[in-house]
Amino acid sequence: MNLFVFGLGFSARRFAEMQRARFTAVRASVTEADRAAALAAQTGFTLRVFGPDGADPAIPADLADTDALLVSVPPDAEGDPVLRAYRAAIAGSRIRWIGYLSTIGVYGDQGGAWIDETAPATPGSPRTKVRRAVEEAWQALGTETGKAVQVFRLAGIYGPGRNPIVKLREGRSQRIVKPGQVFNRIHIDDIAQVLAASIARPRPGAVYNVADDEPAPPQVVTEHAAALAGLPLPPEVDFATADLSPMARSFYGENKRVRNRLIRAELGVDLAFPTYREGLAALKDAE
Repeated sequence: MNLFVFGLGFSARRFAEMQRARFTAVRASVTEADRAAALAAQTGFTLRVFGPDGADPAIPADLADTDALLVSVPPDAEGDPVLRAYRAAIAGSRIRWIGYLSTIGVYGDQGGAWIDETAPATPGSPRTKVRRAVEEAWQALGTETGKAVQVFRLAGIYGPGRNPIVKLREGRSQRIVKPGQVFNRIHIDDIAQVLAASIARPRPGAVYNVADDEPAPPQVVTEHAAALAGLPLPPEVDFATADLSPMARSFYGENKRVRNRLIRAELGVDLAFPTYREGLAALKDAE
């Protein structure tokens, strides 16, 4: 089985590296030539360039020789760049499993309520509205071609090198307090095992929430990380006066508790890190 990954970023790279033994060939794209060369040397994968400045002419032949396709490229203002460039090539290929990495942000604000995959997608920002439209475009491709397209709605991603302990050590952490606010999270190793389980049990049109068991206030997670690593806590900052980017602030405008029942019931996944406590403890030990 051959794998192609559009967008070999944090989560997609972890999946490809953890599951490399199941693939005969792993090919992937990044946006810059120098990064492609560096990642090829680090991973042993075949790297292609695909981005605003152009695309490697070998990609159509790669797609024709692909069985599983993972799409981790974010949308742009016009939609999905992968579908714009390669819809026909993908439709005419032998690819039988397609995974699209999306976000739980497509559910919009749910006022802190518990939701699962049966909840309607009601995105509230321009960014998540485009993301939802791209989900639908990939699902439409699956319906038209008979290929198994699965959408994975990811919670806040963390893992080695990208987690609250690292932020505390680097002095980049803020203990932002907004009463009633909670977020789900997900460790990249659990994303990888969900994707692997889906390849083993494809279901055309499936949508999966990939999230942990315990949505929690962000300041509580920061406090736990500091205690675990023996690091000083940054002072509390009220959300209303916090120095946040527009995108970061938009995340706080949505509040929901996301259930992950379907990945357990349908894919048989048992999360390695069901809450931030197990995930942060493992990361501290590894570092």
